[in-house]
Parts: sequence; C-alpha cells; structure tokens
Amino acid sequence: MMGTISETVKNGGGEIIGVIPRVLLAREVGRVDIEDLRIVRSMHERKALMVEVSDGFIAMPGGFGTFEEFCEIVTWAQLGLHAKPVGLLNVDSYFDPLIAQFDRAVTDEFAYPENRALILHASDPFRLLDLMESYEAPDVEQWIDPDEA
Repeated sequence: MMGTISETVKNGGGEIIGVIPRVLLAREVGRVDIEDLRIVRSMHERKALMVEVSDGFIAMPGGFGTFEEFCEIVTWAQLGLHAKPVGLLNVDSYFDPLIAQFDRAVTDEFAYPENRALILHASDPFRLLDLMESYEAPDVEQWIDPDEA
C-alpha cells in the first residue's frame, strides 16, 4: 500500500520523504528509489523524525503497525509534543469500530473530549484534507520534552 501511495505522490509531482529503520531496509521492506530516504536506527527515531518533517498525519486502513503509530501520534499531540492535524481516511468504513471506541473512551470518561477532538476523520480524501487544512490545534500544555518521549 505504501508503495502505491508513494508512487502516486511521485507521479503527481509531490515530495516524498522516506524514513525507515536500517533493520527494515536490510530486510528489503523499504523502497530505495525515493530521492530523500532517511535511514534511522530505531522505530522511535523514525517516528520522531516523521513528526519533525511532516505537516500532518493521515492513517489509511492497515494493521497493528498502523494502529500503533496512529495512537502514538495522537498521544504525542495530547502531550503537547506537536500541534499538527491527525486524521483517519475511513475507506469503506474500515475505521468505524476504532472511531466508536474513541467515542466510548470519552463516554466512559477514560479520555477527555478535547483529546478526542484531536482525531479528524472522513471517508472522502478531499474532505479529510479540507479538515486538516482548517485544523486549529488546541492550546495544550506540553507535559514532557521531546527528548523524554
């Protein structure tokens, strides 16, 4: 899936920045034909660099790695480590159960409504991009320094 996305971005004249841990590159999981490929030591270093170079984050249907990275980036926003939009592209209602779980976390008072509002979602990619462009980050106190994350 990521290869298809990067190829589409490349063909459309967009900028691609690849960030991959050396161990995954060695297992031939990454694409080496990306002009700006940044090889890092760990998954944590990968996420930190992605936060640094990204304007926002969109998760598309995927597996456990997608869920883990998405929830971590939302948590970083909650902790004030970034103020960038975070969205779910809800293709074929894939994320409906996850969105319902986020809503239930608020209902059951495990999450604050203002933290739930950090998560944007739409089934139409253009609608999601519009939501992300108009996103205004809440004023969140930074709980920890990025080096402590």
